[in-house]
Amino acid sequence: MAPTSTPQTPFGRVLTAMVTPFTADGALDLDGAQRLATHLVDAGNDGLVINGTTGESPTTSDAEKSDLVRAVLEAVGDRAHIIAGVGTNDTHHSIELARTAERIGAHGLLVVTPYYNKPPQEGLYRHFRAIADAADLPVMLYDIPGRSGVPIDTETIVRLAEHPRIVANKDAKGDLGRASWAIARSGLAWYSGDDMLNLPLLSVGAVGFVSVVGHVVTPELRTLVEAYVSGDVQKATEIHQKLLPVFTGMFRTQGVMTTKAALALQGLPAGPLRAPMVELSPEETAQLKIDLAAGGVQL
Repeated sequence: MAPTSTPQTPFGRVLTAMVTPFTADGALDLDGAQRLATHLVDAGNDGLVINGTTGESPTTSDAEKSDLVRAVLEAVGDRAHIIAGVGTNDTHHSIELARTAERIGAHGLLVVTPYYNKPPQEGLYRHFRAIADAADLPVMLYDIPGRSGVPIDTETIVRLAEHPRIVANKDAKGDLGRASWAIARSGLAWYSGDDMLNLPLLSVGAVGFVSVVGHVVTPELRTLVEAYVSGDVQKATEIHQKLLPVFTGMFRTQGVMTTKAALALQGLPAGPLRAPMVELSPEETAQLKIDLAAGGVQL
């Protein structure tokens, strides 16, 4: 059973988009994934997104995706919302992934905007609706035009919010004005998908985060959101400012690269990256250490 949720916070407030650990020879490290998932939930995550961008989903097979979700569910599925990334730029393939995720017990679906083929808004609408129709699981849209090439327009978000299983949006659009309107008009549970904007998005109605830096600062993110929700905006702002070096440092280059480097520095499961991702250079690793230390992360 998934942990309890409310319509306002269907997946909790603090979720980490988890990396996919690999062994030294590049195979899926399911034991490492279970240990990392346990560490992240123990640190205070309400949920984990599996097979997202930070999980290197473009370079894992469908079978590996299923095995990973199963392993994480076994490790922490009774304590955290396990959200399976099932979005691709092929609606039929995404439907298959959604049905598989439901069959193996995932608690929800993350569905990214189709990338590369740049469909029009009607195409986006039909794509998301078809996936939401295909499985009886709550759906979080993922709006990240910097990767997909196409934003989900506010009107499309409002239309999609009419679907009973489309309950949330992960916002990596970087536009607080458009977010404000979409939150107000759609009623969806809004999750920040851009760590630097975690606090600003709370101020316009977001309920929580789907974070990359949660790999290293989950307790701080939880304290930030709880402070904000309880009305202590000053405390939330102080934590936000303390974490600025972490927000900056973890995105100096591609996020999964820095995240796996940071986890390795802490002795946590991560392993190598799959091509075309590459390990950080010695200079980049040195800078990451400086950034994390400046944000209070113990290495």
